[in-house]
Amino acid sequence: MNRWIVLILGLPTANATERMRAWRALKACGAAVLRDGAYLLPDIELCREALAAIERDILAINGTAYLLPVDDPDGERFIALFDRSDDYTKLNAEIEACRAQLNVENALATAKQIRKLRKAYVQLTSIDYFPGQSKQQIDSALQALETTLSRALSADEPYSRDQPITVLNQGDYQGRIWATRKRPWVDRLASAWLIQRFIDPQARILWLDSPQDCPVDALGFDFDEATFSHVGNRVTFETLQASFDLDAPGLNRLTTLVHYLDVGGFQPVEAAGIERVLAGLRETIPHDDYLLTAASAIFDGLLAGFVREENPDE
Repeated sequence: MNRWIVLILGLPTANATERMRAWRALKACGAAVLRDGAYLLPDIELCREALAAIERDILAINGTAYLLPVDDPDGERFIALFDRSDDYTKLNAEIEACRAQLNVENALATAKQIRKLRKAYVQLTSIDYFPGQSKQQIDSALQALETTLSRALSADEPYSRDQPITVLNQGDYQGRIWATRKRPWVDRLASAWLIQRFIDPQARILWLDSPQDCPVDALGFDFDEATFSHVGNRVTFETLQASFDLDAPGLNRLTTLVHYLDVGGFQPVEAAGIERVLAGLRETIPHDDYLLTAASAIFDGLLAGFVREENPDE
């Protein structure tokens, strides 16, 4: 990095609120402190916009602010000022502490804490201008924690199989009984919705006390040895989608959401809110048929919203 920008500022002493606002804005954008009143960032568009906004705010309260370019021929002089290793170490300790206390009884309550950890990670990486291995290590640790949470919310989550997925004839799967484990969480709820919405509109969903109770004539899903379950890095919802070659508008975005909520990974913007809603439904609706009806309305609404976003002129 050869080009940098520095904001030199002076804040009026009488306005403590505006001074605090400016300092928080500088911290939020990850500015390095060169000395009192001098803050440095890489000369990239995002940083220029952030410092320019702070400059405008300071001038608006009769402070002084100068935004100046700085050249560094060596390209290494200031990089050490942006080392985020200590921040990643602290975040990793919080992740490990959360993992250590997570169990089936506190899974729903811990989900909120895990969402905060993911948010903290996103905020940290947004100001990690020179990322190293720590970024990927913490992301992997968070994904593992999110997977642990999913298994705590659904203790008998199936293991993944490595096998090819064959595209099936949808006509051969009509009017069937589809069976899965009772008290469904995200993947089972979404899969049951997908079956009734796109695969077998007359499907009857049977909720099993145990996978061993699955009738021989039923199509099992989302349990070990079921007809449809986790395959490779696909959750059951994705396996069903691939098995029946489903490519309806908006569906892939819903697939990304279900995958994240079940096993972690890339976090869609809707994830935290949808997880909270589904967790609330699961907590307050004891009958699985009614729970599926309520959750299906959520999935229908999401799909419609995704379609509108993809085709705003239609």
